[in-house]
Amino acid sequence: MLRTLGVFVARHRLSALLLWVVVIGASVATALVGVTGESLFQRLSSAGPSVAGEASEAADLLQSKTAGDTESLSLLVHDVDLSAPELARVLSAATVDLTAIDGVTAVVNPLSVPPLASGQPNPAVAPLLADDGTGLLLNVEMATTDGDLSAVVLDAVQERLGVAAEEIQNLDSGAVAEVGGTPLLVESLVAVAEADLQKGELIALPIALAVMLVIFGGFLAAGIPLIGAIASILGALGALWGFSYVMEIDTTVLNVITVIGLGLSIDYGLLIVSRFREEFRTLVARVGVDHPAAERHELMLEAVGVTLDTAGRTVLYSGLTFAIATVGLLVFESTIIRAISIGAVSVVLIAILTALVLIPALLGYFGERLLKPGILTRIPALGTLLTRFGDVAPPEGVFSRLTRRVQRAPVLVALGGIALLLLLGSPVLNMTVSSSDASAIPKAASQYEFVTVLNDHFPLATAPRVQLVGDTDEVSASAWAEDVAALPNVTATTPPVEVNGYWVSRVDVELNQGPSVVREIRADRPAFDNWVGGTDAAAVDYTDSLRRGAPWAALIIGGATVILLFLMTGSVLIPLTALLVSVISLGAAVGILVWGFQDGNLAGLLNFDASTIAGVDPLVLTLVLTFGFGLAMDYEMFLLARIKDHHEQGESTRRSIETGLQSSGRIISSAALIIVIVFAGFATGNLLQMKQIGIALAVAVLLDATLVRTIVVPALMTALEGPLWWAPTWLKPIHARFGMRE
Repeated sequence: MLRTLGVFVARHRLSALLLWVVVIGASVATALVGVTGESLFQRLSSAGPSVAGEASEAADLLQSKTAGDTESLSLLVHDVDLSAPELARVLSAATVDLTAIDGVTAVVNPLSVPPLASGQPNPAVAPLLADDGTGLLLNVEMATTDGDLSAVVLDAVQERLGVAAEEIQNLDSGAVAEVGGTPLLVESLVAVAEADLQKGELIALPIALAVMLVIFGGFLAAGIPLIGAIASILGALGALWGFSYVMEIDTTVLNVITVIGLGLSIDYGLLIVSRFREEFRTLVARVGVDHPAAERHELMLEAVGVTLDTAGRTVLYSGLTFAIATVGLLVFESTIIRAISIGAVSVVLIAILTALVLIPALLGYFGERLLKPGILTRIPALGTLLTRFGDVAPPEGVFSRLTRRVQRAPVLVALGGIALLLLLGSPVLNMTVSSSDASAIPKAASQYEFVTVLNDHFPLATAPRVQLVGDTDEVSASAWAEDVAALPNVTATTPPVEVNGYWVSRVDVELNQGPSVVREIRADRPAFDNWVGGTDAAAVDYTDSLRRGAPWAALIIGGATVILLFLMTGSVLIPLTALLVSVISLGAAVGILVWGFQDGNLAGLLNFDASTIAGVDPLVLTLVLTFGFGLAMDYEMFLLARIKDHHEQGESTRRSIETGLQSSGRIISSAALIIVIVFAGFATGNLLQMKQIGIALAVAVLLDATLVRTIVVPALMTALEGPLWWAPTWLKPIHARFGMRE
């Protein structure tokens, strides 16, 4: 079927390309231009990962009935004399003007609220006053309609607060005066995500093109996979825009899906173009160089068909394996992980379609020219280098020689390679799973100073890290708060206040110790109905939900991988060894993640604050394990497809391992190099989670394409060469009926 598809698409290339132009044009129009009203970037959120749990129940109990009907902006002022009459004048004038704006429901100026008879600030405005007595928040509430805030109202309020900020800074050049709030914070993080996306692409795409120029020796052959990659990215953005109407799409989702789509589509395009050049050369050599143009065109079409029947089938199986790995994420409760899962499946399917439809259509136009030496190969010295590192490997080369050396002592080599991977993964033994600091924000974000000063000096105005909520009386609530205050890592608790009929206390904890405090409080509860909430409690609920879903996800991913690899190879041992090696290799990548981020060893190189990281973020860990496994199976498929080809042609198991690695080694290495560049490029961005994901996946791919695929896997397969292709008798008919066939 794939052979027929390849020939059909290459023969009807104009229709296929026009269809792609329509699809990509629609994606650009909707996701980037926003012809329907909002672009994808305007529809992004930054709510972060969350699940239904005790913390969310506590938040719901305390939620104001009108809270969902308003949004707020604040003017943050710090390092000023609050008694200065000039400051009072500026804030009073701003209050009058803001109150007059249509859509503003309330303006709270703490300087205009009379203090208590004792001279102490009124408790009603305590959250709006800095803890050091040198700052305040002027808070403005704005009405929303069905949860949406009017852009006109937001702009008017932001502009007037901005004027007040300038006036205050003119009065005192050392004063901090910043405008901020949830709407601006979301806008700021989206802008950082968009900038990171552009930066990653600007780094990755030119370097990827340079690598492919070395591989193919010419711009035409190198450009085809790149066109497929660009089409995949744009198609993925269109898919995410569509999904944004049925679920929240976080900024993290956008960048993760884009980097995965970019890497996979380049990998698949590289494999298709390389195999086409190999098959076309073989067909031309078989027929001879002297034949009519029409016959040569038919040979080109046949080469496209053979390519899709071989490399195309490998792409299909590889893509399905990756898609199934990401489908396993749907068992988790977190909406952000489910959004990433759905987005990843979409982008994988788009990458498969570009490899099986778009690239064959391009080959229909340019395929006959791909056999001609590229312009770069005509440059003295450079041409020799490019020929040496071309995409089509000679029968004898580096990989065949390496394999023979490995096969001299396969057991020792396999054990040595596994030992090295275990050593790299040893930091996992000290891994702490902890959500990223909810207050952390990239320094590049426009709201960085606002959020930083707010967290440092306005503790009561920020979301509590840990919060006690009790359905009881004030005396019992006070006793509970006193008991909690005596726990390790608790620095203070506030006297309980009544909110919506519940008594609520705020718990201050040592840096990065919130989750452990939450678990200790929940382990020893009072007799009355109670809830432990706050951002750290929400992080505990989120981590626990991941732990509940992890076994099911592993079962789905592992089981589906074994089935697909069995259908591809007809062996039971090959899938099991692939799973084992991939798990050990991923452990090494996670070990580097722990060493670099939890232990802070990469803080200087990657420019992040190690103090904000208490451990490995569970979202990062989940995505690294899932996507890292999917990418490992990509290269496993690339290698096994060629080994199986050679074995079915009558070669011995040992010989087919050697020739299979020699045939696929260059493409695996080249594809891995490109995807490492892609991940590393995105790791240079400002979002901490993307730094972690980018570095961990880059390391995972680097290890997999070097140590694992070229040394450990050939050694293990050689050590097991006797029973390597074994399968139970009852499974053989299943493979005969549904297995991978050319």
